[in-house]
Amino acid sequence: MRLRSAALAAFVAVCAVAFPTHAADPLTLDDAFLRVADTHPDLRLFGARHEALKAELDRSSLRPALVAGAEVENVLGTGPASGLDGAEITLSLASVLERGGKLDARRTLAQSRIDALAIGREARRLDLLAEVARRYLAVVGAQREGELAQLGVDQRDRTVAAARRRHEAGASPESVVLTAQAAFARAELDSARARQREAAARQHLAALWGERNPAFEILGGDLLAVPQIADFAVLADWLQRTPELAQFVDQQRIGEARLQLARSEATPDFDWQVGVRRMADGDDFGLVGSVSIPLGTTRRAQPGIRAARAELTALEIEREAMGLSLYSTLAEAHGRFGVARLEAQRLGEDVLPRLAKAEAAAATAYRAGAASYLEWSSLQAEHAAARQQQLAAALEAQRALIEIQRLTGQAFVAGPGLQHNQGATP
Repeated sequence: MRLRSAALAAFVAVCAVAFPTHAADPLTLDDAFLRVADTHPDLRLFGARHEALKAELDRSSLRPALVAGAEVENVLGTGPASGLDGAEITLSLASVLERGGKLDARRTLAQSRIDALAIGREARRLDLLAEVARRYLAVVGAQREGELAQLGVDQRDRTVAAARRRHEAGASPESVVLTAQAAFARAELDSARARQREAAARQHLAALWGERNPAFEILGGDLLAVPQIADFAVLADWLQRTPELAQFVDQQRIGEARLQLARSEATPDFDWQVGVRRMADGDDFGLVGSVSIPLGTTRRAQPGIRAARAELTALEIEREAMGLSLYSTLAEAHGRFGVARLEAQRLGEDVLPRLAKAEAAAATAYRAGAASYLEWSSLQAEHAAARQQQLAAALEAQRALIEIQRLTGQAFVAGPGLQHNQGATP
């Protein structure tokens, strides 16, 4: 499975549309991905675990050790055994003859754990890339909020100037000017709050690779460029290849290897020993040997076999539960994406253009004395609220899209009119 390339493609492709860059210096989403991939301790930890599992594989590949021994009999006693002349000395070599495929079972178990570690690392990598994309999106969203807040500041500044001119002309009371100034101060507060949120979001992003004083810049893109994605049935089919479910395949291999190892314990091993013995008279030598086999090994191996089988059954149930959970998460994310995308599009196509025309007409009418400040101010607030609503919907759609990509490992690339989508096969 080419999970590494799929992981990068799953996020870089869509963000090339959603967050285009126009300068060489600012931090791009791809740069953030690379920094996290190179420095995050969760990924570096897998290197140490891999070395430990390789050592375990080497140890599992060792055969039973040869045991050299020496035995002295009939020495330091009484009578003929009082000295060394009548001693019998035996030099021996012993070991265990493993039967039932125990060596191969140990090797298979150790190797399957190494293979499972690679899939686990890629699953964690996908989770981290999704988190990078979410935090990057938070920075871009905060920048866009700051832009909208600045539009509100400029708008309220023009309102204060118009109210002051009408007050100086005797067409409105001073309270209208004070109200307009209060609205202007509130708009400035919103702008300052957006700048503070952007700084906090940038710090939150930089924390993923351990940067304490982030100095990078991020150029915001068009958050409204949300691509169209495949039908839910297609996404659900892609879900079957997600690393979170692929881990269960490796866990099943581990469980099967443990079962095979438990079954091999039912076959008894032979303990053997051969040697040379020096007889008591000191002139004769003889070969000695022995073979022993434990009894009842089949009965003693049964609890381990039952436990290994039960673990395999439990693993299958866990995989089924995980599949249902991922399916539910995908369904929820797909629903959120569809609703948010529709909301952002309809606000941009139907609501905001009409509110902009209504606000411009109210401004003209107010300056001509044909409309009150309250009417103009209400339209300004409604227009600003609609812009914020559209931004919130677009951010929700982008967050849902990131979650869908994390679950499926696919990249969705928007083409002309947002009608094209493309997947990266893991």
